Amino acid sequence: MPASALLTAASIASLNLCTDEYLLLLAKPQEIASVSFLSQDPLESPLWKRARGHQTNRGSLEDILGTKPKLVLTMGGGGRATSLIARRIGIKAVDLRPVTSLSDVAANFQSVATALGEPERAAPWLVRLGRLRASAPARARDAIWIGGGGQTVGVPSIGADWMRLAGLKQRALTGDRVSLETLIIRPPGVLVQSRYRSEQVSRGIEWMKHPVVRNMKTRRVETDGRAWTCMGPLVISEVERLRLSLQ
Repeated sequence: MPASALLTAASIASLNLCTDEYLLLLAKPQEIASVSFLSQDPLESPLWKRARGHQTNRGSLEDILGTKPKLVLTMGGGGRATSLIARRIGIKAVDLRPVTSLSDVAANFQSVATALGEPERAAPWLVRLGRLRASAPARARDAIWIGGGGQTVGVPSIGADWMRLAGLKQRALTGDRVSLETLIIRPPGVLVQSRYRSEQVSRGIEWMKHPVVRNMKTRRVETDGRAWTCMGPLVISEVERLRLSLQ
């Protein structure tokens, strides 16, 4: 039996929220040994219902040894060191790419599906991503993405790339932050407002309630900010939804 086939019948653990996304989307429930504790938090992950029922970890190998995983997913930075240690103690490790481009998302899908022993599991997601890239609107609308405390996505960045697939051109802003002055002097054509922990983070942008801002002739759309945390596969659905809402 091929090694890849053995993995599909074994246990797979993911050590952070971003690798959790790929595992929860591609693996069968019985193949999952552990996910990060953040994935079970409704405030942090749209996949929290899928994550429920699985053992959780806080990102360390020590947390998952009791589940006796055969494969562990890590991502960049400290993940590389974790992967090295995992291999030394007999656990196969797959270190996914930190997402800095749309190609990284596709590559991570392929890596996880291949590690699971069934590369074809990535196909539906790769098709959706490919379709979005091939059909990106020729003309993009001036837009600003705004999150907690006025944070926005940089230009260039993976966040701006996702925006472009939705038909939006993220405006470059100093310090990657939105200010009241920015919105008053030059309102964007579209304002994309993140709903991530909205009750907490709105305290830093009380000026969004200013009458001048409320009365701007700007199209406002909301997005699930949880999907943008990792800038990975969950943004695919958000881009599809944004396209529809902006038609």
